[in-house]
Amino acid sequence: MFYSLKNRLIAFFVLLLVVAFGTMSILVFRESRAILGSYIKSSALEKMDEYGSLVNVGAMQLYDLSSLVFNNEVTKNWDATLSDPAISEGEKMLANIGMSTFLTHAVNSYSGVSSVSLYRQDGLVLSDDKQMTTDTSFLQSQWYSNFRTRGNHWVSAHTDPVELKRSRPYQVLSLLLPIGSFEPSLAKTVLKVNVSSDFFQEPLNRIHLGESGTIFLLDQEGSPILSQERYPTDPEALKRVDLIRERYEQQGVEYIRNAKGDTDILVYKKLKKSNWLLVGFVSEKDLYASLFSLRTTILIFTIFLLIAAILVATWLSYGISKPLSRLASAMRYVQKGDFTMAESRISAELPVANEVGFVTQTFRNMVSQLRLHIKTEFELKLLRQQAEYKALLMQINPHFLFNTLELMSSLSMQQRTDDSVKVIESLGKMLRFSLRVNEDLTPLREEIAYLRHYISILEVRFRERLHISLEVEGRPERQEVVKFILQPLVENAVKYSFVHQTVAEVRIGIKVEADRVRLHVADNGPGMPDGLAEQLYEESAHSRLDQVLNTGNGQIGLRNVLARCSLYYGPGFTFTIESAAGLGTEIELILPVREGMRHVSGADRG
Repeated sequence: MFYSLKNRLIAFFVLLLVVAFGTMSILVFRESRAILGSYIKSSALEKMDEYGSLVNVGAMQLYDLSSLVFNNEVTKNWDATLSDPAISEGEKMLANIGMSTFLTHAVNSYSGVSSVSLYRQDGLVLSDDKQMTTDTSFLQSQWYSNFRTRGNHWVSAHTDPVELKRSRPYQVLSLLLPIGSFEPSLAKTVLKVNVSSDFFQEPLNRIHLGESGTIFLLDQEGSPILSQERYPTDPEALKRVDLIRERYEQQGVEYIRNAKGDTDILVYKKLKKSNWLLVGFVSEKDLYASLFSLRTTILIFTIFLLIAAILVATWLSYGISKPLSRLASAMRYVQKGDFTMAESRISAELPVANEVGFVTQTFRNMVSQLRLHIKTEFELKLLRQQAEYKALLMQINPHFLFNTLELMSSLSMQQRTDDSVKVIESLGKMLRFSLRVNEDLTPLREEIAYLRHYISILEVRFRERLHISLEVEGRPERQEVVKFILQPLVENAVKYSFVHQTVAEVRIGIKVEADRVRLHVADNGPGMPDGLAEQLYEESAHSRLDQVLNTGNGQIGLRNVLARCSLYYGPGFTFTIESAAGLGTEIELILPVREGMRHVSGADRG
């Protein structure tokens, strides 16, 4: 019955329908899970938005009251009175009473604030309601130490001694500010504004994620602010929270794998005003229990269909499917560029018994010829590319050397011995660096050192007529860049700045980022001629190296740098040119990060 190809194809398509049913079931499960997850995300984020508004209101009350106390003349006069040793103790006591009265009025103006206290280094503790004590124990407290040494302005839920004296055993959150100075470590007095932790805790307890999920309020260091239990201790969860705090996204949902191998859902929202973070954790099993049961049933059914499909596919593979599968596999390797594996998928000894065998052998012969042709072309192109790069590199040294020798000759004629020695030393270090022509890349720090030697020569040459600055941002210890890309740009900038200006101003910026290096050179020259920037973009995009190699020495600088960067980095290299008539030119090269571990001897470093 299944001997004929027709019957085999019928059976195969019937199987496809069955598989399609299983696939549809899986898609339904995924879609249901996505819809439920989207609902949970939107619901949780909506609740977090509402709670975040409450937190912001409470935080703003603390900030407003702190600002009122910090900037008020009463506070300034009180601090000055207590800091003046010439003022009597009676006057200081009157100042304390007046300050406490002012704090009382301030606290009464803000319903959410529990109390306000001032802590001085001499042990004086002054708060509202005319509460004054002398107790130096707070100097050893954790919150005071963290504020003085680390600048932590927020104190998580804790028991405050001032509140305990007023028969208020509840915990408080506190905002700390220095009085009389903006630097915590220099302040003699610390302002502590307290608010009941229940102000934030009770609304948060009414927010739930599923049956067992909980939302936590974290401070700037990722620690719980409120006295909440069951904060996750799983390392992966804590690591993910740290990553969220460093990211720019203000809210979102993450899926993490806990220590038990289960998946937890993490919902987060950042609070801008206080820089706090709301984080909710809920187990995926609790949310998708019914869906997981459905998935298990579908999985069992799918496994059964898979076994049947494998048996049928094995049976069909001895007819048409097996040769076509090998051909398709070979095509995929060709698509990836692996011609050797493509040839190995098709045996050269297979007999040509039908149209499928003929197509397979023809394709194998075509792959063999194509592989040989590509190998030949690639080797020729690689040799040509290396030759072009070395030719571009060798344009730099003679051009710079001639200019420097002319400068040394001029200095000698003027009998400027010190300047001559300085130029010779800088030139020697530059030539030592330049002689390493076999290396295409150089550490960024050595390229910067090479540039500094060149700048020292320019400063000798032009003196007060040249204002040049170099700013390095980041740590250029390990990054590697193409050699001789900064000096030609600076040379061009200085050259064209003197065209219409008596004083040349050149700004050089080097910024090391996580995945790239930015090199920026700006001058106060006349700007590029119309159309030149567009021409440079076009030459770089189409890799017209022959134009650079045939350009005269007066025009090789910028084109040479762009050509070498394009040749070495390929599409990973980009650049921008901003130029306006009479306003100068700014050029920025953006290079992908290359890190190296090469050891360079002290002599070679210059």
